[in-house]
Amino acid sequence: RKRLVRSFIAIALCSVGSYFFAEQIAQFIIKPLFDASPMVYRMVYTNLPEAFIAYIKLALLVGLVVSFPYLLYQAWSFVAPGLHAHERKLAVTVVFWSTVLFFSGGAFALFSVLPKMLVYLMSYAHPGLEPLPKLGKYLTFVIRMIIAFGLAFQIPFLMVMTGKAGLVQASYFRTKRLYFYAAIVVLAFLLSTGDFMATALLSFPLFGLYEAGIFLTAMFGKKIKSDEDSQK
Repeated sequence: RKRLVRSFIAIALCSVGSYFFAEQIAQFIIKPLFDASPMVYRMVYTNLPEAFIAYIKLALLVGLVVSFPYLLYQAWSFVAPGLHAHERKLAVTVVFWSTVLFFSGGAFALFSVLPKMLVYLMSYAHPGLEPLPKLGKYLTFVIRMIIAFGLAFQIPFLMVMTGKAGLVQASYFRTKRLYFYAAIVVLAFLLSTGDFMATALLSFPLFGLYEAGIFLTAMFGKKIKSDEDSQK
């Protein structure tokens, strides 16, 4: 319970801090949309409290992103008492690499995927069809996509961890490749909230990360002895 409370406090503090910079964060996130099409030069909101609520939601989501390393540490600390001493020493490594992958995924979404997606989506605009993006929906969409990519980029890390735990070997991931590819597409579809363009842009990098996970699992995973080897 204490760790859960600490996690909520961390999210709250990061969210409050993010709110003071909500306008600057919003402008930074909106810029790729303006760059994608000359027809889009402003955002709109259709009811009076929408902008305020949009900034609140933005602050909450940014707070969740910023507090991710601490949340991960609290989650690891929760399960640590049931682990062996050498396993507990992995905490720093686990938190570090998971955090690196999370922010790498978020950065990839923001700086690579989002601009390309917006250019494609804005290509449908013409003088007779004017886009009027709403502030709240756009900000929520972008932050959710950043979180989705950050979580999805955990795939190779999870593969290596299961390999180090001796649960599976790299050969298992190779033989079940097609099944995992199908699962990746479904996961990408769910994480991108049903957007087919985002699903495609998320799936292909994840295929590459999956292959990287196989390679890393083969390098760092625990070797499981066969029955013949154990008898010798």
